[in-house]
Amino acid sequence: MKCGNLRFGPAGKPIDLAGDLLEAPSFLKSIGLDAMEYEAVRGVNISKERAEKLGSLAKENGIVLSMHAPYYINLSAVEREKVESSIKRLLDALQASSWMGSYVVVFHPGYYLDWGVKEAVSRVIQALKDVRERSEALSAGGVWLGPETTGKAKQVGSVDDVIEICREVSRCRPVVDWAHLHARSLGKFPKDPGDVAKVVERLESELGKEAIDPLHTHFSKIEYTRGGEKEHHTLDEKDYGPEFKDVCEAYKEVGVNAVIISESPVLERDALKMKKICEEIC
Repeated sequence: MKCGNLRFGPAGKPIDLAGDLLEAPSFLKSIGLDAMEYEAVRGVNISKERAEKLGSLAKENGIVLSMHAPYYINLSAVEREKVESSIKRLLDALQASSWMGSYVVVFHPGYYLDWGVKEAVSRVIQALKDVRERSEALSAGGVWLGPETTGKAKQVGSVDDVIEICREVSRCRPVVDWAHLHARSLGKFPKDPGDVAKVVERLESELGKEAIDPLHTHFSKIEYTRGGEKEHHTLDEKDYGPEFKDVCEAYKEVGVNAVIISESPVLERDALKMKKICEEIC
């Protein structure tokens, strides 16, 4: 099987770009990258004019945009006001995403708390149905919701959770963070290309081809404790996993198209290393 269309880029403004974020699309193109995730993790603070300008520059330079919604989202919270404020943050992200032409809003769905897995996931689904309905009024219904696999055992965000959410919510696609899955499993998964391929094949079989075309992916190496994710690390740090070549070999095996976002501390530098690894494998 040949490699599908693989795009690479950083999570946020490139670290080697001294200028304004609006210069990121041309900078990324100049170094050979073609994706970027706009980081709204501390809040959605971008004007319509600036978002549209970023989108237009991204299009001009062949950069596919995605957005990471604020971290302060807990759609399974006990308190209704926390759920409402989480819904509002997601709607703000969808609105800004539609302005800039980003195709998916990535987010961490919430926590299991004392609900247990089934009830917590059910609460997330109900809240997201509300988000999806309200997003139509913002003309942001075309932007995909992207629940992400999360790095801590107490967070909603196993592969099973993400599949269940995307099965029940319209215009919802899985976002697979391989580092998070590694931390969540305390280093047991993924161990080889076969582990990665099984996840991709399962996503396609349960959610359909459109949900993984492209497959939105995050990658870095990661350090974890008993509770899961602790800190992201660079590809060169040998003490940590998972191995990116396993991901690329699996993507080649299944022939999936993918957007691969580097969450390494050295962002675009590791995105370029990932691209090089895939070029050698493909």
